[in-house]
Amino acid sequence: MINKEKMKILSVRSIAHQTIEMVLESEQISKVALPGQFLHIQVGNLTLRRPISIANNCSETGRITILFKVNGQGTNELSSYQSGEMLDILGPLGNGFPLESRSESTVLLIGGGIGVPPLYYLGKTFRCKGIKVISILGFQQANDVFYEDQFSELGETIIVTNDGSYGFKGLVTDVLERISAFDCYYACGPKPMLKALTDKLTDKEGFISLEERMGCGVGACFACVLPTTDGNGYKKICKDGPVFPAREVKL
Repeated sequence: MINKEKMKILSVRSIAHQTIEMVLESEQISKVALPGQFLHIQVGNLTLRRPISIANNCSETGRITILFKVNGQGTNELSSYQSGEMLDILGPLGNGFPLESRSESTVLLIGGGIGVPPLYYLGKTFRCKGIKVISILGFQQANDVFYEDQFSELGETIIVTNDGSYGFKGLVTDVLERISAFDCYYACGPKPMLKALTDKLTDKEGFISLEERMGCGVGACFACVLPTTDGNGYKKICKDGPVFPAREVKL
């Protein structure tokens, strides 16, 4: 079910280099939003809405948190909005992470950069189900790191930076051997990271969430498609995803 809603901005703050946390008040979307889904936000007079992952959601209070990196005209303008202003939003959109009938005792969350946010809502949901959560979070450098404390409250958390200025130096794949055991992995981040993970974790069940520029956000424009691994066509990231079984689409 897709809702269109005017959401009030409750707070806006910078949490890392060019990274903004925004808390929104929702009457309808928060009641049905699932981990891995996203909001499609109208920003000013820009033609295309901006897709932003849901980083946290509380259906009881009607508060939805989004995190985004300021890296273009849309996100730059969105970062200028203030508390009390309203945003025109469609959502929740896309298929989220599978939650029903999951029997894992331990899950591994792997996030890269702005792919980290949707994993927080997922991790909180798993913890509420009594599932053990381990997280590996990768960033470019120390001033890009965010939500370390929040993830640490969910379970063991390993931080990796490309330049080694914080945590371990390297890529998220470089620290996989530090994880003793897990039943399933859930990852979100840039395609090269996801490809490296799926190539390395071939013996594990996994689900990946893809970051992608989108047009319509509802599967009508074919702007965000990926070929399937079985050669039988394409999947629309905005509608069929953004979450897919790890080996369903070609990266």
